[in-house]
Amino acid sequence: MTVTKHEFDDQSTLSAGKNELEHIEIELLLDGVHRLYGYDFRNYALPSLKRRIWHHVHAENVPSISALQEKVLHDRACFERFIHSLSIPVTEMFRDPGLFLTFRQKVVPLLRTYPYIRIWHAGCSTGEEVYSMAILLHEEGLYDKARIYATDINNRSLQQAKEGVYEISRMKQYTKNYLDAGGTRAFSEYYAAKYNSVIFQPFLRKNIIFAEHNLATDTSFNEFNVILCRNVMIYFNDELRDHVHGLFHESLSRFGVLVLGSKESIHFTRYSDSYVPLDRVEKIYRKIK
Repeated sequence: MTVTKHEFDDQSTLSAGKNELEHIEIELLLDGVHRLYGYDFRNYALPSLKRRIWHHVHAENVPSISALQEKVLHDRACFERFIHSLSIPVTEMFRDPGLFLTFRQKVVPLLRTYPYIRIWHAGCSTGEEVYSMAILLHEEGLYDKARIYATDINNRSLQQAKEGVYEISRMKQYTKNYLDAGGTRAFSEYYAAKYNSVIFQPFLRKNIIFAEHNLATDTSFNEFNVILCRNVMIYFNDELRDHVHGLFHESLSRFGVLVLGSKESIHFTRYSDSYVPLDRVEKIYRKIK
């Protein structure tokens, strides 16, 4: 079957029109969410955002993004589901064990010199990496003088993080991660099993503060010796990424440590000359100005 130039042009025009309509619908949806609920996703990277929005359109069984907008703005439960779908938690205990091993070797000696330690896990998801840090600090004899602030935009994830309850089926992988990260004990000492779940020991939660925080709209709330934000900013556009780096720079004490994800870097930001690398491979940087 031969397609004429006229037919091809008509198809291209139709496709362009659909793309423009989709873009308008997404803008209206995100603007409505921001104005009504205060959650700002307008500067998230469009390709991944679009995929997640369409996934939620199908999950809510509505015919279009505009229909999703109507449901999200009029149904608080639908809005909560929407927020959860846009911030899908991706984490595990001692995720990327090499990072935690390097943290023990290169950051812990610095932390020993401080009378008090403040750590911020930004975008903490369901909390596995927060408990990992608590375990690491406990084993290094630093946990009693530390306070960990664990924040996320997703209330459902935060609730699970506060409870410290996870599937028992994950413990085999988590144990391997823990040992590869330099763990010095039996990992099972840190949790109690019950049916198909485990709950982490209460003493690990005693110095953790879980709270909702939106990196796009909320301001700095303390001064920190360490900030960890791992593979969160890969979903942001350049404008929002620069904004968040500014927030972290403002929040870090001088000679504080910034830990990024494996797919992120301080390079090509306005703050690249404010840090020196402690470890280039594991994306650990120290603030110098």
